[in-house]
Amino acid sequence: MPSQLLSRRDLEFLLYEWLDVERLTSRDRYADHDRSTFDAVLELSEQIATDHFAPHNKLSDAREPTFDGERVRQIPEIKKAMEVFSGAGLLGAGLDAEHGGMQLPYAVGSAGFAWFQAANVATSAYPMLTLGNVNLLMAHGSPEQIDKFARPMVEGRFMGTMCLSEPQAGSSLTDITTRAEPQDDGTHRLTGTKMWISAGDHELSENIVHLVLAKIPGGPPGVKGISLFIVPKYLVTEDGALGERNDVVLAGLNHKMGYRGTTNTLLNFGEGVHTPGGRPGAVGYLVGEPHRGLAYMFTMMNEARIGVGAGATALGYTGYLKSLEYARRRPQGRPVAGKDPATPQVPIIEHADVRRMLLAQKSYVEGAMGLVLLCASLADDAATAPTEEERARAGLLLDTLTPIVKSWPSQWCLEANSLAIQVHGGYGYTRDYDVEQHYRDNRLNPIHEGTHGVQAMDLLGRKVVAGGGAGLAALTERIGETVERAGKAGGELAGHGAALQAAVTRITEVTAALWAPMDVEAALANASVYLEAVGHTVIAWIWLEQALIAAAAPPDAFYSGKLQAARYFFRWELPRTGPQLDLLASADRTTLDMRADWF
Repeated sequence: MPSQLLSRRDLEFLLYEWLDVERLTSRDRYADHDRSTFDAVLELSEQIATDHFAPHNKLSDAREPTFDGERVRQIPEIKKAMEVFSGAGLLGAGLDAEHGGMQLPYAVGSAGFAWFQAANVATSAYPMLTLGNVNLLMAHGSPEQIDKFARPMVEGRFMGTMCLSEPQAGSSLTDITTRAEPQDDGTHRLTGTKMWISAGDHELSENIVHLVLAKIPGGPPGVKGISLFIVPKYLVTEDGALGERNDVVLAGLNHKMGYRGTTNTLLNFGEGVHTPGGRPGAVGYLVGEPHRGLAYMFTMMNEARIGVGAGATALGYTGYLKSLEYARRRPQGRPVAGKDPATPQVPIIEHADVRRMLLAQKSYVEGAMGLVLLCASLADDAATAPTEEERARAGLLLDTLTPIVKSWPSQWCLEANSLAIQVHGGYGYTRDYDVEQHYRDNRLNPIHEGTHGVQAMDLLGRKVVAGGGAGLAALTERIGETVERAGKAGGELAGHGAALQAAVTRITEVTAALWAPMDVEAALANASVYLEAVGHTVIAWIWLEQALIAAAAPPDAFYSGKLQAARYFFRWELPRTGPQLDLLASADRTTLDMRADWF
């Protein structure tokens, strides 16, 4: 029976038939690879995810971590899964060979990691955060910091976190109050509290490497005064051994609706419970230069945003496949035209409304997976394309798409999970089936790593207007190339292309109209609507890309399904953007003019 986590056939279609990742093997960085090595990594990922991550998904949800005041306790299956994952070398899949990596393309690594996210998104959060930590240190850490902290994470001995938010600040990093006092030995002593820190404490590894945003006294105000520090749970000696316990204290666990297997923590730094060297404060090591911490952290945050979109997609995808299998084997009712009670019941997939819900899910999750892997492929091109111009163009498009790849799957693959529950009927609302947990797990994704509203303001307030609108121009240019190919293909594809081009033209006009008065508050008041409209247009583009390939392939059920999903998206989903863009063009101030005391 095919996997109910992801579709291997779809991943192969996206990677090889659409994105042509095999072309990357002509570049020096990937010269040791070919399709066989890519396939081997994908097969290994599917196997480990199926055998070691999926089996404890429901168990880790039912028996979430506990804290007795001294230790965090978790089910042992999580640690066993992490040992298998790191033992397979997957933590270093995309890293340089000199650092113990495979130098695997990011697109292939992302497809491989999606298996783990679909199998158990809570357990997969630990390696995702650790890898982001490693990549940041590889980009901005000193050679000593890489050797002391990054290498043990690649080996699976240490794990990592990112510590940004604080109870009083939330997403407003301007308002963080964690302080870092310089010391004579070149270290800093940190004091403060960090909230919502995923994987902030556990006993899955020898050590935990926290990357912490803090302010050095006397620095510039606001975000310009934020610096970045390595603050390990245990200090590390010159020879790499674990030393004293650092003054990082778990104050408590947050109990969440989903992602229950991932510890989510409130951490106190410099509380005085531990005093390394006999002095107060948690020992921290400055990464890079002072006051550039937020810029450095964006290395990890942008990677995490793609990862969140990938996780949302994986959860939507596995829910879709499980509801599809249920619909195929669940008998209920009879055809509308044949109500004879003496005839056998039919599987519910024979009912048109069930097929509607399945087709909507298919369009959301396969479109979202295309977006995730496209962004991963752009990251490969931004790093390794042959010319500086190609690298810059890929980087610009990736930067523009980042808020969309984080938010669109988080919204619409959550809707896919909702439809998966609906397909199951009353059973879907019970814990006997997986789909209710997938919905709960996925509900976090519109919130963390920058809420839907934060991503909307990033897209409209920065990404599409930066550089005189260069980001939006790069996106519309790429879409225009697809539209041109669709026009040459003729027929229905040309019609899809014309509809897509009309939406793109309207977005360009509305964007200009929103910023023409230079009223920032008014322009951003309805930014979330803008994000949804642009996101739907981007997914329509990705579906047109897929349809062009499917239409040229020998007809079979797989390609016919692709064409029908594209047809659905253009007929049912892209039209949603019309009223949204009309609303934006009207400069409506309903939400902006609402007063707090009117609620």
